[in-house]
Amino acid sequence: MGKQHWKPGNMLYPVPAVMVSCGRENEKPNIITVAWTSTSCSSPAMVSISIRPERHPYNIIKETGEFVVNLVTEDLVYASDYCGVRSGRDVDKFEQMKLTPLESRTVKAPGISESPVNIECKVIQIIPLGSHDLFLGEVTGVTVDDKYMDETGRFNLSQAKLAVYSHGEYYGLGEKLGKFGYSVAKKKNTGKKNRKSAKGRITNQ
Repeated sequence: MGKQHWKPGNMLYPVPAVMVSCGRENEKPNIITVAWTSTSCSSPAMVSISIRPERHPYNIIKETGEFVVNLVTEDLVYASDYCGVRSGRDVDKFEQMKLTPLESRTVKAPGISESPVNIECKVIQIIPLGSHDLFLGEVTGVTVDDKYMDETGRFNLSQAKLAVYSHGEYYGLGEKLGKFGYSVAKKKNTGKKNRKSAKGRITNQ
């Protein structure tokens, strides 16, 4: 089996497709769908989003220095796609998609109430890259949906049915294959004692 060599391109898939909400004073809040996004640092918590300068939310986020990253579930995929192909110059995306602005705690930009996780961010750096500018944002607050909290206070994000974007298409997440560190985790003790057989081999008892 052979392999082909292509010219440079964006082939890092799948990626989270998130809805980024923003807003300016005396204007209706806006939403842009962003696939070029990532966790950039854990302490302090930072995320990055990349936006084309010609996109309507670009100047809103640049001027206000704020945005909210809203995770997308399978139920929100249609709205996410709509917010990625329609411009806030022409339509009120919250109204058209029947989404509810959620008041943020640390920024003026609203979150999206229907999203299971809302990540409030303040821009600390804008890096021109070419077709896109990268906005590096420090996370100033996170809101999560109570319905994914269990009786022990654990947040079960896996139950939210998050969606991802891969090479122009949307997908739901598949089955769980493992968890962080499972490859080096010690195997559980079965409680059985080992003994040598008559031929010297170790057997479980």
